[in-house]
Amino acid sequence: MQINWSTRELDVFLALGQTLSFRRTADQVHLSQSAVSGVLTRLEESLGTRLFDRTTRSVQLTLAGQVFFEQVQVLRAQTDEAVRAVRSVAELQVGQVTLAALPSLAATVVPAAMARLAAQHPGIRLSVIDTLSGPAFDLVRRGEVDFALTAANPAYADLDDQPLASDGFVLLLPAQHALAKGRQALGWAEVADLVHISMPQPTSVRQYADAALLEHRLRFAPRYEVEHLATIQAMVAAGLGVAALPEWAAAVAPLPGVVKRRLCRPDIRRPIGLVTRRGRALSPAATEMVALLREEMLRLVPARRRRNVGES
Repeated sequence: MQINWSTRELDVFLALGQTLSFRRTADQVHLSQSAVSGVLTRLEESLGTRLFDRTTRSVQLTLAGQVFFEQVQVLRAQTDEAVRAVRSVAELQVGQVTLAALPSLAATVVPAAMARLAAQHPGIRLSVIDTLSGPAFDLVRRGEVDFALTAANPAYADLDDQPLASDGFVLLLPAQHALAKGRQALGWAEVADLVHISMPQPTSVRQYADAALLEHRLRFAPRYEVEHLATIQAMVAAGLGVAALPEWAAAVAPLPGVVKRRLCRPDIRRPIGLVTRRGRALSPAATEMVALLREEMLRLVPARRRRNVGES
């Protein structure tokens, strides 16, 4: 048996089963009576049985026709539900977005984008995992997150990396530090000998700081290594040292008594990329989340560049 029915043909059959009249069915489905008869003939031929008993006076469902009518009602209801479900996803009425992000992004641009998406599309479930680039790549590869925001280019053939934005580096100093007086920008070489507080390898923060000082043939040797940005802010505020951080990282848990100065010579910029599984399209909800994240990044970066970097 070859099954090749369209939903249009099934709808014609249902209409005929309800009206039991070729004339009324033709009016209802906007076809000629001969076209309705042709649809019925094709269905009966494909099923190998009569679906209606037809006389000049009446049209009645056969037993096979009654069974087929009931099953087609179920099938059309399931089809309509499938269409509604797909449309609800496409129109962002329902869905889920799970993303991984560097801690500096998870504490700055990500919450702002999540809040906007939640307000615009309250049926979307949102979750974020703050982690470093390496674990984030693994989460994307295993399909546990839709995408990741990282500062490292994944060295995996099954992952794609799309640039989204970049942030420069600043130096956090105690407000009473001599270099915090009047200067708006500091060179990497002139701060190399200060007591530094930094994140450990293999974080992107540490890698970029190492690279900046290597351009001056200097080795970056921080006295303190800690993993959490809030701890770095607290240690700088306590006067234990200074910290070279990307702008977004420096915006996490700011404390009174800590000032920022732009770092230059070289002007190091940390790229932020969108990491996804190669050959796998993002869902409509995830696509909308990426668009909002891009807007938040564009909004925050110019604001920081306009703002006096000496503000605490």
